[in-house]
Amino acid sequence: MPPHRVLLTGANGFVASHILSQLLSASHSVRAIIRSPAKAAAVKALFPTYSKHLDFAVVPDMTATGAFDDALKSEPPFDVVMHTASPFLYKAVGDVNGFLDPAIKGTTEVLEGINRVAPSVKRVILTSSFAAIGAFGLKDETGKVYTESDWNPVTLDLVKEKGDMGLAYRASKTFAEKAAWEIARKEGRGWELVVLNPPMVYGPLQHKVESTDELNESTARIWNLFLKEKSPDGELPPNGLPLYVDVRDLAQAHLLAMDAPGAGGNRFIISAGAVSSQQISDVLRREVEGAEERVPRGVPGKEGLAEGQFIADSSRARSVLGVRFRGVEETFRDLGVQLLGIERGM
Repeated sequence: MPPHRVLLTGANGFVASHILSQLLSASHSVRAIIRSPAKAAAVKALFPTYSKHLDFAVVPDMTATGAFDDALKSEPPFDVVMHTASPFLYKAVGDVNGFLDPAIKGTTEVLEGINRVAPSVKRVILTSSFAAIGAFGLKDETGKVYTESDWNPVTLDLVKEKGDMGLAYRASKTFAEKAAWEIARKEGRGWELVVLNPPMVYGPLQHKVESTDELNESTARIWNLFLKEKSPDGELPPNGLPLYVDVRDLAQAHLLAMDAPGAGGNRFIISAGAVSSQQISDVLRREVEGAEERVPRGVPGKEGLAEGQFIADSSRARSVLGVRFRGVEETFRDLGVQLLGIERGM
């Protein structure tokens, strides 16, 4: 396939940094959307050898009407848009609307902007989430095998009633994706929508952080619950959502989605499977030097997943996109080694 001209939103984020790296390595031309010139400079510094294939547009408020219109104008024109930007840092969001408004309006502004000014775009790849698929306790999930036909049953009334930030995040992904499909089904648009629905995303960082205080949400979970000021005799953390994917595999799925025949008009669960806190502990203690004296040991070798644990079917991603998933050891070994390096200031 010839190189694509790609617009990538949220390009300094955990997932998008890996997408950007893989796009540039594959000789695609990318315009990275960033919220400030300072962040653009930081991203540019990470890819000094790709200056001919990388340019930037600053969009400080992606909820503003026409926010992406200027950024979508390009020569040569864009044929692919990847929209990854959405809030997922609880400490940076003030209330439930801090999740809902940017996720929904940011998504609709990108898509409506394409319809207004970028008729050359043929495929739009939206980074949604398993949060838009799973029920997360809103109904019985015992033994459930989730597929792309499932939707989170959350409602806006429930979000307002509960005021819970986790519920608001899951609602934001659900409502944003539904809004995207509504626009994608309108007559006259010249592009296909592909939606990727990953669960927990783990693996090493591609973007630069100065300290463990700057970690994204899923990476901070591993740091805070397994490595930071812990001891081998401590309690294992609860499993949380055990479904996961390596960030590098999720990034690769975005690239595969640009050209895969039959991908248009479909959702894809991007998941390597389920992993328990015990399994994460076992990998960290076995594979990461310096982790054995701080990671809670639990009961080594025990599976650690709850009886009747729900799972997800990622066969569509494998067969249609051609995604191949890394194993548990590679994901958590690489992340653990990097986290201890960040602590040491390396």
